[in-house]
Amino acid sequence: MSVMRRTFAREFKLDLCQKVKLGQCSKSAACREHSFSPSLLEKWLVQYESKGQAAFSDAAPVDLDRRVKELEASLGRAHLENEFLREALGKLGIPVKRQP
Repeated sequence: MSVMRRTFAREFKLDLCQKVKLGQCSKSAACREHSFSPSLLEKWLVQYESKGQAAFSDAAPVDLDRRVKELEASLGRAHLENEFLREALGKLGIPVKRQP
């Protein structure tokens, strides 16, 4: 059975944190009303206190060129590892069928 994870919009999080901070809504009431755990709201409040209106923005952009190079290097290591293992199995007399 898979667990369905809910996502909340940035505006919703900001609005809720503002209401809690201004005393317009208690933490427990907010959690009950929206059916989420107090620890989630606490996490949001910490982010809101540290970053203010800049909280909950998208993650930092990924340097795609650097990521491609990392993945190519990883793929190269995997190919070398596979070749090494094929040779080792061949020396042990275990036939290895190559995948197309």
